[in-house]
Amino acid sequence: MEVSGHKNLKTLTVGLPCWMVALMLLMATPVIGSDIESVRLWHSPDYTRLVIDLSEAAEHQLITLKNPDRLVIDLVDVDLKTTLEKLDLSKTPIAAIRHAARNKTDLRIVLDLNNSVSPKSFTLKANEKYGNRLVVDLYGKAKSVSKTVDKILERKNRKIIIAIDAGHGGEDPGALGPKKVLEKTVALQISKKIEKLFDQNTYFEGVLIRTGDYYVGHRKRMAIAHKKGADFFISVHADAFTDLSVNGASVYALSTKGATSEAARYLASKENRADLIGGASTLSLDDKDDVLAGVLLDLSMNETLRRSLEAGKYVLNSMGRVIKLHKKRVEQASFLVLKSPDIPSLLVETGYISNPREAGKLSSESHQRKIAQAIFDGLVDYYTLMPPVGTLLASSDAQQKRTYVIAPGDTLSEIAQRYNTSVSKILRYNNLASSSIRVGQKISIPPS
Repeated sequence: MEVSGHKNLKTLTVGLPCWMVALMLLMATPVIGSDIESVRLWHSPDYTRLVIDLSEAAEHQLITLKNPDRLVIDLVDVDLKTTLEKLDLSKTPIAAIRHAARNKTDLRIVLDLNNSVSPKSFTLKANEKYGNRLVVDLYGKAKSVSKTVDKILERKNRKIIIAIDAGHGGEDPGALGPKKVLEKTVALQISKKIEKLFDQNTYFEGVLIRTGDYYVGHRKRMAIAHKKGADFFISVHADAFTDLSVNGASVYALSTKGATSEAARYLASKENRADLIGGASTLSLDDKDDVLAGVLLDLSMNETLRRSLEAGKYVLNSMGRVIKLHKKRVEQASFLVLKSPDIPSLLVETGYISNPREAGKLSSESHQRKIAQAIFDGLVDYYTLMPPVGTLLASSDAQQKRTYVIAPGDTLSEIAQRYNTSVSKILRYNNLASSSIRVGQKISIPPS
């Protein structure tokens, strides 16, 4: 037998008793511990996440201490190979971080806290992007939120709320493009531009699901949209593929199969039933029996999916005017982030970040503005035609101001049919002498 660092051990053990050979082998075998290679810190409005990158998996224990508030992280057989002093602790509940060796082989990390937290921890195995990790999440005290039908029905003459979700974030970078272009960065930059456009509009309000570089769980994203009373949810991403020549944008809605499975999940949980009273919906299932709840939820999911697909056509058409499309129809898939029973939602792949040319475009301010404007225009076109009851856009004054930008392939007869009016009314309303139109021309739509 040959042991690393002891090449002559076989020769030395000739003639020795077996028990002595076994002891020498045991002493010669190195003990495999783990090194902390780096430590990362992410902060979101809901929690702070500490990610400890390890060379090997390691056992750990959390200990919460009071007066003053501290969190102790004990790691077994671990050595610190990086520094903790450079971590940015601003906007986090952590006042300071200390560390010290413990029992000669173990490591203790102490988080001095500004206030008490509710800690949760879990380990992640190595994958193609990262090595072994220990994740520690620090949650503040939960705030109770009361939602009632009356509060939702009170919202008269309100703005239409669009929830804009920048995909990935924090320790989840998403797809990686040439020159270290990150999907999470591009998604947030485009999302902020979309939010700004909606905020500048009289009839809309934009709400960002994440406002910085931190991760939000998929179901948590939709929960935030519910809490904000969103009428629509749009998730912004950038695609990737092994074939670097593939390019173009795509728009996705939830698949029928995904809607069915989500309905079953909601019916199985009483907490979920009560939570459906969010967003733009007034649906509540917590006081219904299983049969009635199933019927109502099925109707809600079908209507939500129908509105998602309808809005998706407008967004896709608008995007097709300014950028190349990968698919020329709204696709459907079981994306977890789209699975809300009562908020219409879309996922937009703004292009292929794996394509070198498209990655360069996705990183540019001008191209991001084009994409943001196209998504904004598509949703405005959809809601101009079908404004939710009780919104400012549904008022008679707003309906008087509806405009439409002529797209390639448009005809006045198709536009008239889309807006439930007639060609003659459009001609009279715009003082047009003929039905001849040109791409980019703006026309006013007669009130219904």
